[in-house]
Amino acid sequence: MESEERPAKIRKLSHDAGAEQADVTMSTSGGDADLQAQAAEGSHSQHNDKDGVAEESRAAENIPLSEIEVETAGASTNGDSADPPLSKSQQKKLKRKAEWETKREDRKHVRKAKVQAKRERKREAKQQAIEQGIPLPEPTKAIYKKAVQLPITVMIDCDFDDLMHDGERNSLATQVTRSYSDNKNSPFRAHLTICSFGGKLRERFETVLAGQFKAWRGVRTFNENFVETAQKAKNWMFDEQGGKLEGVFSKYQDLDEEARQKLKDEGEVVYLSSEGTEDLLELKPYSTYIIGGLVDKNREKGICHRRATKAGVKTARLPIGQYMDMSSRKVLATNHVNEILVRWLECGDWGEAFFKVMPKRKGGKLKTGQDTVGASEHDGEVNEEQKIKIEEHQAPTNIHAPEYAATGESTDAQSDRDDNLVEVEASNSPGAS
Repeated sequence: MESEERPAKIRKLSHDAGAEQADVTMSTSGGDADLQAQAAEGSHSQHNDKDGVAEESRAAENIPLSEIEVETAGASTNGDSADPPLSKSQQKKLKRKAEWETKREDRKHVRKAKVQAKRERKREAKQQAIEQGIPLPEPTKAIYKKAVQLPITVMIDCDFDDLMHDGERNSLATQVTRSYSDNKNSPFRAHLTICSFGGKLRERFETVLAGQFKAWRGVRTFNENFVETAQKAKNWMFDEQGGKLEGVFSKYQDLDEEARQKLKDEGEVVYLSSEGTEDLLELKPYSTYIIGGLVDKNREKGICHRRATKAGVKTARLPIGQYMDMSSRKVLATNHVNEILVRWLECGDWGEAFFKVMPKRKGGKLKTGQDTVGASEHDGEVNEEQKIKIEEHQAPTNIHAPEYAATGESTDAQSDRDDNLVEVEASNSPGAS
């Protein structure tokens, strides 16, 4: 019966020794004395509870701040967060990028010091030659010939920003810069146009490359896609200042107004793609030729051809197979395709243009004999003049060339050729690969 009359336990208010003693069960069989003792113990327990809470509060105030921060950081890491933590690889990339940016000014000073040292060496060599009585060579004056603007447009389609990684995007920026340089230094220039110019690619041009593209002469940039920009291209090509029919287009100079208007109306828009079924036999005046600005490690094969077909734009491929024996896929970088077009505007010969532009990293050689296109477009007969040109350019050993891509869908941004190189400081940055 004593167990049935036993009261419930008193709830603990703290973890100190006084509170634990208050939890001991008591029996009511002791009469009034036991009840008084129980009441006294209860009041003593409450007093100890207050003292325990006060001690815990004082102890919490003495906790070092660093320990609290560590616990908070651990809680935020374990809990749900909006941004996932960076991997070690990403942290290393950010660290390298930060170090690269902090040393930018130092690199400028190093470059200036190298230039000054080179000038000083030349000055000392000249002074030494004078003292020794060695005749100095007469300075050669560079012969400047003004470039001729032709009524033709070469367009780089940059609407692939979301398909590229940072390193590939950096490589494309270098290729676009070199395309501008090749066109600017050519005796016969095309209207170079960049469409769908936005996203991270434009951000790189405006920040890392310090907005240099804004000072490029003869280059137009548009946010619109290639279809809308191609319509605008007709306006500047048809304009009086749109270009002269010279060089390879000199055969059209004697046309009357009616025939010239017909020539303008026959101007075409062609998207260059290695998946095209037709070969591009020649470049025509008042026409626009589009190159896909994409560096994708061959992940997005045929994307330029699909884009053009969907938009109802004609596609064609450069006649690499007619002029060269290739030992690999015919894929080139964007700037290589642009330079081939520019070279053709100079000489009007695909074989010569390919020979001058094709890098030597992969095997390829010019065709000779009956397989050489030198052949006439109409009757298939070999053009002897073009055949002689190709034989003159034929090297004793194989010419190594890379893959051809009329689309610019290429992984190679650097060329083995040292002529007309454009140095871009950011191309060596940690972000570039």
